[in-house]
Amino acid sequence: MKIGDDWFTKTMVTNTLVRNEKLNSKIGNANSEFTNLFTSVLNELMENDVPTTIQPTLNSFIENMPFNNDIPNVEMDHLTLNSDEPLRFSSISAEKINQVLGGKLKGMGNAFLQAGQRYNVDPALLVAIAKHETGNGTSKAAYVKNNIAGMMGKNGLRSYTSIEESIMDMARNISKNYLGMGLSNITKIAAKYAPVGAANDPTSLNNHWVSGVSKFFGELKA
Repeated sequence: MKIGDDWFTKTMVTNTLVRNEKLNSKIGNANSEFTNLFTSVLNELMENDVPTTIQPTLNSFIENMPFNNDIPNVEMDHLTLNSDEPLRFSSISAEKINQVLGGKLKGMGNAFLQAGQRYNVDPALLVAIAKHETGNGTSKAAYVKNNIAGMMGKNGLRSYTSIEESIMDMARNISKNYLGMGLSNITKIAAKYAPVGAANDPTSLNNHWVSGVSKFFGELKA
């Protein structure tokens, strides 16, 4: 039986075998095959000068872990801004955003800006979607559920504790499930976000989603 060369693994196995009183107490009653196997493993570890009193630290454990360097370490809260990808974060002032907001959206310019920065989404796109979905902050969903993006849950429209929470959730959703999936323009986003003929759109409001969102987006980009 060959034990690997990793000292951390050897140390852990050795400590377990040496300190396991229950196992040691049964050695005398075990058959010779088991006893020989146990002795062989323990001797091989000891012969490689593995100290049984080493107390591994978190750092030593991490240093010896087989990490896959091909997997990028990306956190949603720290995405690279000003990407070359369309509709990713683009600088705009909260004051300019506030000039076009009304109803429950009034004064939320900074919230849109922060959400855009956090999830690397153009704040103008977030504002445009929110204005279209709520009639510029005047919808029942906005007033009753603080839902400004038409976000759905298991039981219909989601409820939020605040408008700011709804804005942040919309930004997360757009970044991960739309821009992150290669849906790089308003028309492509609409096909998934507000598909024409959807069962939850009995009055066919989705027919106007692209034109409405594009209009509000263009106003902020002018």
